[in-house]
Amino acid sequence: MVRVLLIDPPLVPWRGRLWSHLASDTSYQELHDFAREVGLPERGFDRDHYDVPSEWYDAVVAAGATPTSSRDLVARLIAADLRRRKRPASR
Repeated sequence: MVRVLLIDPPLVPWRGRLWSHLASDTSYQELHDFAREVGLPERGFDRDHYDVPSEWYDAVVAAGATPTSSRDLVARLIAADLRRRKRPASR
């Protein structure tokens, strides 16, 4: 099976940094394996993707992640039935 890891541009500001999202349109296992290979900490996993700080972007792409738009990344997660949305806060 061909590995397809996707990463969007580091455009999301949080805690004084810009962040990308790394996801797989194949499986969560593929995503976790790749994240481990590139040294991303497990705490960076958020439901269906890893948050990747901008200073890691080039290294993650060099390791094999495919740059794509945020819109395409989400669309591919939805098409693969791997999208996990946040649950609404209970009142």
